[in-house]
Amino acid sequence: MNAIISASELASALAGENPPVLLDVRWQLSLAKAAGEPPFDGRAEYAAGHIPGAVFVDLDRELAGKAGERGRHPLPGVAEFGAVMRRAGVSSGTPVVVYDGGQGWAAARAWWMLRWTGHPDVRVLDGGLPSWEGPLSQEIPSPAEGDFQPVPGAGLLEADGAAALARSGVLFDARAGERYRGDVEPIDRVGGHIPGAISAPTTENVTPDGRFLPAEELRARFKALGAAEDTEVGVYCGSGVSGAHEVLALAVAGIPAALYVGSWSEWSSDPERPVAVGPDPQ
Repeated sequence: MNAIISASELASALAGENPPVLLDVRWQLSLAKAAGEPPFDGRAEYAAGHIPGAVFVDLDRELAGKAGERGRHPLPGVAEFGAVMRRAGVSSGTPVVVYDGGQGWAAARAWWMLRWTGHPDVRVLDGGLPSWEGPLSQEIPSPAEGDFQPVPGAGLLEADGAAALARSGVLFDARAGERYRGDVEPIDRVGGHIPGAISAPTTENVTPDGRFLPAEELRARFKALGAAEDTEVGVYCGSGVSGAHEVLALAVAGIPAALYVGSWSEWSSDPERPVAVGPDPQ
């Protein structure tokens, strides 16, 4: 099953016999608070207009636990996540489509969490809300309670597993190149990357309008970066959000990959963990 869906395909699916549950996960990594500006408010954006029938899901409060030693966006409890999904109308036998404001990162986080916990049919709207050509609604739906029961599976890396994979397989760093190199670090304690990790900014997986590159181009890109057949692949980022977007891009390319959710925000919080800087992986 393709991990993404186009706006035209979504419109057809919504008009079909088994329409998908729609989740709106608009979110932005914002440094506005440090600049004295009001932070991005995804719920307000949702209330101003969303795809009809979509239910808002708050990434910071519902797709992440409390920030701390495990990173800025650690996983929430599995039971809590299941309750959020059921309130949103998610059932195991019903397809789910997730979208955000166009960047794709937040939608990919929800996609990854649902796939990791066993939902069999989840896709991300390619290009997000800006790609939607249909009407928008301000009506807040009240979906029937879903029956989804999350059961975590494979595909999750912890810090030690990520470090080992950087030596035995391929560990991609999905952040911007300047953060990977340690030239700048606007958020976390120290700049740089996990030793052995390969820089692969997820922004290079999409076109200027936020849609994913064709599968063949993505496959060629990741192969050139070391993700050959039978190579175990993992991804991390700053806090497990843009990294989920890279896992999604790898899925579009037909390459399975695990996600280190704690990512650099967890790794760098421990001064005992090694840090590499510069363009060289080591």
